[in-house]
Amino acid sequence: MKVRIGSAGVPIASKDPSTLAGVQTIKDIGLHAMEVEFVRGVNMSNATARKVGVLAKKLDIQLSVHAPYYINLCNPEKQKASMKRILDSCERAYHLGAKVAAFHPGYHGEKKEKAMKMVIDSCGRMAKHIRQKGWKVKLGPETTGKLSQICDIDETIKVCKKVSGCVPVVDWAHIYAKDQGRIDFKAILDKLKPLRLSYIHSHFSCINFGPRGELNHLPLSEKKPDYKPLVKELVRRKVSITMISESPLLEKDALKVKKMFEEAGYRF
Repeated sequence: MKVRIGSAGVPIASKDPSTLAGVQTIKDIGLHAMEVEFVRGVNMSNATARKVGVLAKKLDIQLSVHAPYYINLCNPEKQKASMKRILDSCERAYHLGAKVAAFHPGYHGEKKEKAMKMVIDSCGRMAKHIRQKGWKVKLGPETTGKLSQICDIDETIKVCKKVSGCVPVVDWAHIYAKDQGRIDFKAILDKLKPLRLSYIHSHFSCINFGPRGELNHLPLSEKKPDYKPLVKELVRRKVSITMISESPLLEKDALKVKKMFEEAGYRF
């Protein structure tokens, strides 16, 4: 069992907003991972990515990336541009030494079955491109939080079963919001087990939601959901996992989850 906890983007405590400084801050505060956020565009050069990757490897900080938010693989008019944004993210991930590139697959509209076929097809084509390039990066379709978005936990797992080169990115808060304040951690872990993942890549925060699902992320103090039962179950099952904080408090709440693991008997 190996647990890594970190922040989505440069920690708030970092005096320098650069990704390089962010990696160093993650190490200094006792965390073990950082997700590089390309949410408004892939604006990092390959050369910079390599520098960040060298430092992360030296400090034993696990990196991942998050592709831009403006992605919709379910829309024929936006699919090509969306695939390019994801593949650009995967290219930077390769140079960073990151293993996973997370992305929100898109909106299903009224034809969910057709949308799923488009996601599976585009992921298959992207995975082929990644293999041809020799990038050791996994596509990470993420569980989404709005009812209008494709990829609940079952759909995300289906994509990953259909496409070699995909691994699920489990956003616990999104699942909670999409199911209107309900989440069964044990059932989700059971569903993931047949994938035989070397580790689960996941995001966490608390979340505000309405009838259509996700509204906004909240600090862990809100306990929507409460993560202690998840942590206890992960330790009981000896599941390897990376948990990336998307809380507004970023690393402060990441450190809270680290303490939860320690209280559950895990030793970092």
